[in-house]
Amino acid sequence: MSFYSQPYIRTVSLKRETIPSFHSYPFHIPSIRSLKDLSLHPNVTFIVGENGMGKSTLLEAIALAIGFNAEGGTLNFSFSTYDSYSVLDQYLKIVRGVDRPQDGFFLRAESFYNVSTNIEEMDSEPLSVPKIIDSFGGKSLHEQSHGEAFFSTFMNRFRGKGIYILDEPEAALSPLRQLSMLSRIHELVNDHSQFIIATHSPILMAYPSSKLIQLTDNGLHETSIEDTSHYQITKQFFDDRERMLHHLLKDED
Repeated sequence: MSFYSQPYIRTVSLKRETIPSFHSYPFHIPSIRSLKDLSLHPNVTFIVGENGMGKSTLLEAIALAIGFNAEGGTLNFSFSTYDSYSVLDQYLKIVRGVDRPQDGFFLRAESFYNVSTNIEEMDSEPLSVPKIIDSFGGKSLHEQSHGEAFFSTFMNRFRGKGIYILDEPEAALSPLRQLSMLSRIHELVNDHSQFIIATHSPILMAYPSSKLIQLTDNGLHETSIEDTSHYQITKQFFDDRERMLHHLLKDED
């Protein structure tokens, strides 16, 4: 298993002395309020937790602080269809490694449609040569299913030696595609890439050369896949499916 001692992003810190109030959004979220110095894994860092714990908020802020567009894409994307992101990025300190990435992408499920639209708009301009879509597999992302377009982007556009930030990529992928994504992540890690991934998927969390950061009502801490509720609930369900279904689906007296 490859391991690089010089990641592109070493740590993410909250500039606590500049926070206007820890009682307002997003600083009142426990995981944000307790953030100090978050060391990232040189290969893959997973950010996990239940809904509402601040995973996407933190991931988005890291992406913005690095220079990505809030709705996703490469560092060259600058479109905006809505301004709903938080101001957290303005209060983050990013400590970079010695090396500089040659590629990068912020991939988020909820706004991927907007990225696809922006690609088509840019490619429709007369002087757009070569076409941007060529680096995404050559087929219009809107002419594919959401899962196909998502996977095509991951397989074709991610070139290696890059920093890749993924927000719940499993939302568009079947379990089989998630396994294929694990294989592709490994290929890119071996080509000196670094990933930061917010996910609910135990399949993705299983990538061995990684760090799992769990966000809870008590803050954030490093954990193992076996200690995440995602893994425990999934395992419990399939180990004793009939019993769990009986309790979940029992009729009220």
